Amino acid sequence: MTDTLQGRRVAVLAADGVEQVELEQPRDAVRRAGGEVELVSPSGGEIQAMNGDIDKGDRFPVDRLVADVSASDYDALLLPGGTMNPDNLRRDPAAVKFAGDFVRAGKPVGVICHGPWTLVEADVVRGRTLTSFPSVRTDIRNAGGTVVDEEVVLDNGIVSSRNPDDLPAFCAKIVEVFAGSHHPVG
Repeated sequence: MTDTLQGRRVAVLAADGVEQVELEQPRDAVRRAGGEVELVSPSGGEIQAMNGDIDKGDRFPVDRLVADVSASDYDALLLPGGTMNPDNLRRDPAAVKFAGDFVRAGKPVGVICHGPWTLVEADVVRGRTLTSFPSVRTDIRNAGGTVVDEEVVLDNGIVSSRNPDDLPAFCAKIVEVFAGSHHPVG
């Protein structure tokens, strides 16, 4: 473990249907770097993760309800994918506002796979370059963003990747970008 992210608080915004590996690997990378991670969700209790959008994975305990937190409580945000997860999030006004508030505040956001759907709904991709799972790309373009097909993309504090194959590069980049954030929670 390093202390690269010592003192940094990171929210993982997720709901039922989150792709398990896209939740676990970035969360673990942040923790290994010394960051504190909380799972934030629209519903309390536990969320159901999925493997490949088809097979049920593990259940993860929710630390905080999205209605009870704000972007000012955290230094950075992680938005994992899975098809159902961001579809559930983008239908929850508190989740959409929470994600959008990070971008509007200039705080770093890591988003992978289908995760950009929440940012599209928050209307914060206009003028930004992202990558994503192929089926999300038209939505990003329609929301005024530019899409590229690259392993990891950094644009103005938003780190994006396409799918679980990109996780090694994604995890390394989010730790680097989150470490460079200068938005102490206070």
